[in-house]
Amino acid sequence: MTHNVYTQLDTLGISLPPVAVPAAAYVPFVQTGKTVFLSGHIAKKDGKPWVGQLGRNMTTDEAKQAAHAVAIDLMGTLHAACQAAGTDLNGVKRIVKVLSLVNSSADYTEQHLVTNGCSELLGQVFGPAVGAHARSAFGVAQLPLGACVEIELIAELA
Repeated sequence: MTHNVYTQLDTLGISLPPVAVPAAAYVPFVQTGKTVFLSGHIAKKDGKPWVGQLGRNMTTDEAKQAAHAVAIDLMGTLHAACQAAGTDLNGVKRIVKVLSLVNSSADYTEQHLVTNGCSELLGQVFGPAVGAHARSAFGVAQLPLGACVEIELIAELA
């Protein structure tokens, strides 16, 4: 039986959001060849930036939930990118790379655990053959609008 991304999203109770309007001078995604680059998406809660700094006023578990929410937004944008390319999320050959920026105090060291919120969901939705990806997780002094997490994604289409 073939893995169906949309069936998996339904099973997980996930509805994909529409592509967010860029807040500055950029586009949500760019495709070159079979590779799609998604711009960074900040964590949002109830439609507003999910604000916080790890090691100061936010826990790792809370930020992991924020990274999970970012993954859903990323998949919404990836869905739109796939549609622009004449396919859908089932046409994703591989999630290639995730880059995560975590708003962190100087002594916070669990950025990798925060980023698992995104990585684990991508693995669940796309399955291990497509969803397993390379990854970087960085601690940064601040993110746009005070967001706790920002994540970008690179994917390859079939």
